[in-house]
Amino acid sequence: MNSTLIQMTLLMACGVGWRILKPAGLTAEHVRHVLTTFVYYLLLPAMVLDVLWTADIGLQSFHYTILGVSCIFFAMLCSWIIGTLFKFEHKRLGAMLLAAAFPNVTYLGLPVLEQIFGSWSRSVVIQMDLFATAPILFTIGIIVVRHYGEDPSEKPQSTLSFLNAPPFWAAAVAVILNLNEIVAPVWFTGVLQKLSAAVVPLMLFSLGLALNWRSVTVRNGPYVMPVILIKLLLMPVFAIALAGYLPLEGKYKAAAVLDMAMPSMVLGVVFCDRYKLDSAFYAMAVTVTTALSLITLPFWHNVLINEFIK
Repeated sequence: MNSTLIQMTLLMACGVGWRILKPAGLTAEHVRHVLTTFVYYLLLPAMVLDVLWTADIGLQSFHYTILGVSCIFFAMLCSWIIGTLFKFEHKRLGAMLLAAAFPNVTYLGLPVLEQIFGSWSRSVVIQMDLFATAPILFTIGIIVVRHYGEDPSEKPQSTLSFLNAPPFWAAAVAVILNLNEIVAPVWFTGVLQKLSAAVVPLMLFSLGLALNWRSVTVRNGPYVMPVILIKLLLMPVFAIALAGYLPLEGKYKAAAVLDMAMPSMVLGVVFCDRYKLDSAFYAMAVTVTTALSLITLPFWHNVLINEFIK
């Protein structure tokens, strides 16, 4: 685990270094936008198609959905109680709900789980993302940020418009092919695997580009503490308790719970900017929870090995 995190950290450090040095005059924001667009529209759909085409899709997928959705709602409830109790202003509370509830299941979860558990864990990550995290983010999540922020668009998009996206197209095609037991040609599988191989390093590099230590301020310190508590402690504890009741094999439980123990997702910054939430606070939450996850993830990994695998 420690060796894996060192590798992950070094790849993220390359992104942090790019943010500081700006080679060829290219800013971190510009490079990250290009890379994430490339991954989102080509590489990630290729991986989704490759993995889900041969994955065990069925009741197990429903269990991933139960685990992911329940953890997100639990974290949102905890955040709302704390924010209401201490009377956080709406824009900060909206950002806190996003930061505490939605983990970085793909951009950090995928490389970490694949290195720790092996290639089979790709299926867990993709199903946790496409069947649980993403649907809630682009429906309930958007409703929440609209409520606590400001919607600048005259005609707001439907909350189901997220389905019109390459990863979901790929997932739909893969599920159809999988359920109809259509075998992929060897040459096509080879292409998908080569495209998929680039996802992990580019995701980690992009995550490093997104980390901004200038966002870490003393003023936001007290408000980030509840996010740290919920995201890195309470949510994994809740996930472990719930996973104990799900009829999944031990290694799949461990992988799914560890995915829920990931730090705050980077994508939330986009929602904060668009809906006029506290973007500086959210950026600090992402940076701090990502840094602390280098300590908490090995801890939860050891707990999960003892709880579900040994």
